[in-house]
Amino acid sequence: MPSPRRCLLLWALGLCALIGFLPRAHAQAALLMEEPYGFFGTLNPTGHNAVYFARVCTVTPVKLRRCGPSELGSVIARYQGIAGYDWVAIPLLPYLYSVESAGQVPAHVDRKTVLTLRDRYHEQHLGVLGANVFEGSFTHGGWNQLIGVAYERRIYAFRFNTTPEQDDALIAHLNSSPNVSEFNLTYNNCADFARNILNGYFPNTFRRTLFPDAGMTTPRQIASKLVKYSKKHPETDLQVFEIPQIPGYRRMSHANKSVSAALITTGYAIPIVLLNPYVAGGILVDYLVRGRYPVITGHPPALTPYQLATLSDVGLAAQSSTQAAPVSTDIAVQTAPVAAVPVSVAPIAPVPVAVSLPARSLLSTNN
Repeated sequence: MPSPRRCLLLWALGLCALIGFLPRAHAQAALLMEEPYGFFGTLNPTGHNAVYFARVCTVTPVKLRRCGPSELGSVIARYQGIAGYDWVAIPLLPYLYSVESAGQVPAHVDRKTVLTLRDRYHEQHLGVLGANVFEGSFTHGGWNQLIGVAYERRIYAFRFNTTPEQDDALIAHLNSSPNVSEFNLTYNNCADFARNILNGYFPNTFRRTLFPDAGMTTPRQIASKLVKYSKKHPETDLQVFEIPQIPGYRRMSHANKSVSAALITTGYAIPIVLLNPYVAGGILVDYLVRGRYPVITGHPPALTPYQLATLSDVGLAAQSSTQAAPVSTDIAVQTAPVAAVPVSVAPIAPVPVAVSLPARSLLSTNN
């Protein structure tokens, strides 16, 4: 008969083996680097930054709470022209597709379909922003930039781990701070919002510098610094995913550029050379030395609408709930499920980083 000590040892080994087979929490947040598109994307091809949080959900677009079971979290970003608010939070699926279940996401869209989906969601959920919030136009964004983003452009998600305490601190800070627009394209834009948010999780990591980008904060720069940080801190378990653009509504978006790359590869370089060849030379050096910093290597796994739970910890339960949701039949859209792309997601351990957040408002427009 085994001794009590041996029985205890066998029990402990069995418990460890069982724990090893239990599903572990996935990463809890992701930096979203969104490609530029359209007229403004041609003038300023830097793109847009937002931050997705799996544990942070919305009471209203400007009031946050902790998520309940099976909720997919929300995307928070700075925008310009949204009733004077500096930041707005939108649940993940509506933010990407203007719908509330993966089964309602069309595989191909036209302009009428996109407008119908956006108008419906706005009528049902965005009234709290005010009745006279500007919808948006060809040259200037409005509330339409808050929903259906994946109809406009491709998005790269840089997924990393957070702790519940950090997310609670973020919720408390944003709920208690004045949410008043402080947008400025050169020094307080969407990438500056992401920079301040990420510094709350990784203190003193994301700083404004003269080079690259002439002192401006850009989406590509923030993503690059997050990648560099993760290489020195593997416990962040940073993983990159692609959220493809839904075809049909617009031409495919194009890659994010640094400020120097945008100046060198567009017509802006010509008047700069004529006015001051020394400044033009400095921009060229900045582009050659720092402006081409790599962000994405290879081909990241692409996430379909049914696979967005990969960005969170709600796992298969949330995926099942979105697949089981009824498909809207009162608008003409294709609703056939998109074939899943297999994604390998490694277990993630919590990151022991500070919970502190910047004292100033964490309050970028849709560039």
